[in-house]
Amino acid sequence: MSQLKILFSSSEVTPFAKTGGLADVSASLPAAMASLGHQVRIVMPMYRSVMKGSFELKLLEKSLEVPFRGKILKDKVYYSEISRNLLIYFIKRDEFFDRDMLYGTSEGDYVDNADRFIFFSRGTLHLIKLIGFQPDIVHCNDWQTSLVPVYLKSSYKDDPFFHNTLKVFTIHNLAYQGVFPKEYMDISELPSELFSLKGLEYYGKMNFMKGGIVFTDVITTVSEKYAQEIQTPEYGHGLDGVLKERNDDINGVLNGVDYTEWNPEADPHIAANYSPKDLSGKKKCKKELIEIFRLEGSVETPIIGIISRLADQKGFDILADAMDELMKMKLFLVLLGRGDEKYEKQFSELGKKYKGRLGVKIAFDNVLAHKIEAGSNMFLMPSRYEPCGLNQLYSLKYGTIPVVRATGGLDDTVQEFEPETEKGNGFKFFEYSSKALIEKVKRALVIYKNKELWLKLVKNAMNEDFSWNKSALRYQEIYNRAITKI
Repeated sequence: MSQLKILFSSSEVTPFAKTGGLADVSASLPAAMASLGHQVRIVMPMYRSVMKGSFELKLLEKSLEVPFRGKILKDKVYYSEISRNLLIYFIKRDEFFDRDMLYGTSEGDYVDNADRFIFFSRGTLHLIKLIGFQPDIVHCNDWQTSLVPVYLKSSYKDDPFFHNTLKVFTIHNLAYQGVFPKEYMDISELPSELFSLKGLEYYGKMNFMKGGIVFTDVITTVSEKYAQEIQTPEYGHGLDGVLKERNDDINGVLNGVDYTEWNPEADPHIAANYSPKDLSGKKKCKKELIEIFRLEGSVETPIIGIISRLADQKGFDILADAMDELMKMKLFLVLLGRGDEKYEKQFSELGKKYKGRLGVKIAFDNVLAHKIEAGSNMFLMPSRYEPCGLNQLYSLKYGTIPVVRATGGLDDTVQEFEPETEKGNGFKFFEYSSKALIEKVKRALVIYKNKELWLKLVKNAMNEDFSWNKSALRYQEIYNRAITKI
């Protein structure tokens, strides 16, 4: 295996800035590739969270010069060495990135998001040249960095520095595409002929995500099922036809889990550690969860956990419809998350209505998330669509049995438990409805009452391996196969 030089461009990376799973992947995948011996660099914006965080950052001696809106903008670049093979660089531009939130406020997206990520995309390419890191691979993620392959295929195509650079683009969530008025074509300084049906044009507007799909060499997405789903009208969000044309270049690669952070045997955030060989600590975690949410009843009552963005995509419409029926069953339910205002209000009210049975916390809280994973018996994910999903993977490791809708990565990773064969690791329903959700929860409760079967199911779940090692090797294979075709 030859060593590769890989550049990851991402709008968020854990622990520096995070709104969702993109940040986790953008930290874990580069680290896994570096551990395989590749030279890896990450580029991200220098947000306020980076500047205010207690991170050891060094200032790059040279300033970065980025062409933007007819000017050359000069800015500072900071960096941090994560490991011998892995460095992360931060492009500083306070007018764009010195803000409390990454993409917008509760009132909506920032009005200058197109400017911000046009600048960041061009800045990524100029930074690579500034540090002299000539990449074999430039790997971009979601709409915020999707113009990088467009620039490489057009404005920078004759630059010898990028002559043999393979362009890889990962779709983490196709629903968010970065669609902006046509005028941003001029601002981007991309060739005007790219604003066409075969290029960036989308119903008279400029679609950043479409550009990434059309102009990259290799497309990946975060599960095999999602790679198929996005080529259908139901899940394609208007780009299914474009994706069908690139079918041969699309690869579904399941995201992995960082087991140094999510592992009940060593988790510092939970009441007691436990393993498949000794599950006694899980009961202590459950008792703590009951106390935190002030649940009223027996410790033997099953707890269903939910950690999620509160949105239609995550199934909160059918969950809301199911709540009265679920609360008639012998169970507790605990919910942690933030999201759409209507669901924040609705579930806060339901928490008051079912006080002692339903615990609700409207927040992002990493420590509490670990406690919910460890203390719950089941984990509910009724998503309308789910590109990969990470919480079902965390749940498996914690012996917290997933109850999911069979879509995207949820369908790929959760296998229905069959009592007759004692095989499977969870429960899944197919129809997107509150009725199907309720019926599957009832089935899970029947198995829960059989202690021997439930113990077998828990051990099946905990023995699953969704580490990044497998996913990194798959990416390595995709990279190498594609490079030979250049």
